[in-house]
This record gives sequence, structure tokens and C-alpha cells, in this order.
Amino acid sequence: MVVPKYAAAVRQYRPGWAGASVRLAGASHGVYDEFMLRALTLCTVLLVMSAAQPLCAASPLASRQQALKTIEHPDPAVRRAAVARLGEVGSMSDSDRLATRLRDDDASVRQFAEAALWQIWSRSGNRAIDALFQSGVQQVGAAQPVKALATFSEVIRKKPSFAEGWNKRATIYYLLGQYALSLKDCDEALKRNPNHFGALSGYGQIYLALGEPDRAQPYLERALKLNPNMAGVAATIQLIEQRREQRRSRTV
Repeated sequence: MVVPKYAAAVRQYRPGWAGASVRLAGASHGVYDEFMLRALTLCTVLLVMSAAQPLCAASPLASRQQALKTIEHPDPAVRRAAVARLGEVGSMSDSDRLATRLRDDDASVRQFAEAALWQIWSRSGNRAIDALFQSGVQQVGAAQPVKALATFSEVIRKKPSFAEGWNKRATIYYLLGQYALSLKDCDEALKRNPNHFGALSGYGQIYLALGEPDRAQPYLERALKLNPNMAGVAATIQLIEQRREQRRSRTV
């Protein structure tokens, strides 16, 4: 499994990463902080790698128009094939339709819809830039964040309107501990894709790493509102609220 291997490798590039703790205001070291760090690290890596792992469509020959027509079909298998196909051939204009499937009654449809959105977001419309972008994703998977940083910077230079270039570089900055730069890139990503739940989650992760849970929570809640399937984000919000309640109870 690539995620644990990658998460361990990242620590080689982030001094103190393995032993650091993400501290909420007033929180003490311990199991809570350790769990929060693991959750944030895993969520970050999964967001980086999502675009590299598309799901397979059941009907690969369906056209974009056919997929759009069947995206609300009563049969979940048909909806699943439709959203997967849109991931392969859809455009940014299809994102809103796809986003409705993030609340589908069928769990597999929701999973395919999220993967399809990442696929669409990861296409710039230019083959050369897309190839460069995929090189950056592969560098992330190979635990080469410095190389990935240079690659995504080049993607941004060549096509600054490509939101996902900014989002991926924001993630690399986060992994390298350069939080101010990561926040700036999250800003740029959201300017170009206001529904980017990954970038919103990124804001939350950065502010938690900075020990500012009250600033983190609104961004995490916005991310979860757009994509209610982000279990790690939901768990993090719950942990923030639990810690806040513990502080309140100690002051009573």
C-alpha cells in the first residue's frame, strides 16, 4: 500500500515531522495530539494522490452526453458508470452535476463521483501541461517533494489559470512545513475553483498545524459541506469540538 510507505518517506524531508505534535490551543501532549497528527498527515497524502488513482468505468465507450443523461438513473450501477465516464471525458462545466452525486444514496456512486471530480480538476486542457502535472504527482508518490515543488511551480508558470496546479503546490508546501506559502497557494486554487473541497481542507490542516483550531474549523466545515464523504475531516471537526468542550468544562 503506497500511503503508509509515502507517509514514512515524507518524514525524511520534514525534520521533526515524525515526532512533532499538532497542538490545539490549550491542549497538552498525548494521545489526542498524536492521533490528530496521524489523521492530518494521512488526509494530506490521500488528497495529493487522489488524482493519480482514477476508478474504472463500467461503460468506457459512453459519450459525455450519454453519461450526463444517465447520471441520475435509478440504477446505481448505471449512475456509477456515468460518473466514472465523466471523470474520463468530462470538463469543468460538468463539475456541478458531478458534485450532486457526492450525496448519492449509493456509497460506490459517491466514491466514483469524488474520484471523477479529482480527474476533471487534474486536467488543464493542455496535453503538455497535463504530462508535466502527472510527473509532479509521480514525484509526490516517490517521496520527492522538492522535485515535485519545482514541477508544480513550472505548471503554474505555464498555466496560472489551472487551479489544481496551485492546489498541489500548496500541499507540497504544507508537507515541507512552509505554511504561509501553502496558505497563499490555497487562496489561488480557490479563486479558480471555489468548490475545491481539497483546498478548503488544506486551510484547516494548516491552521491546525499552526495551533489555531478556531480558524481551522470553519474551513473544515465548508469542505465537509461540499463533500460530506470526507470522514477524516468530519473526525477532525469532532476532535476540535471535543477539545473545546473539555476546556470549557475545566473552567466551570
